[in-house]
Amino acid sequence: MHASEMAEDFPVIGVEDDAWDAVTQLAERRLPGLVVIDTDGRPLSILPSSQVVRILVPTYVQDDPSLAGVLSESMADRVADKLRGKKVRALIPDDGDVPELAVVNDDDTIVEVAAVMARLSCPLAAVLRRGELLGVITASRLLQLALTSR
Repeated sequence: MHASEMAEDFPVIGVEDDAWDAVTQLAERRLPGLVVIDTDGRPLSILPSSQVVRILVPTYVQDDPSLAGVLSESMADRVADKLRGKKVRALIPDDGDVPELAVVNDDDTIVEVAAVMARLSCPLAAVLRRGELLGVITASRLLQLALTSR
């Protein structure tokens, strides 16, 4: 089976789109992440849900989780304040903390796709044909196909 046959329609978000819209999609659809595309529609990065969760918690609490009990404001207020007026670009750290997006070719096999996703520890793989995004393969879709091919 080739990547083009495994790929599914999956929501993507533009790097210049509203950050609140991206987070809303992640939350409402319970997605592991979103493929972030550049202004030309090419896959640029991944915005994992785990990265957005880090935005909710102040750095000092991430460093010392025992301080979490001192926070009294609601998470919803905190998210709204941090995202208001921001673009998706602002959610992607420059320090390399976000996993690299797995990108595969449309004729790659299930093993080739799995190898790229495993190497990058990435829950999503963007499938390209001649530079154009065909769809996305999620880790759960890959596992489903691997288990049913037995």
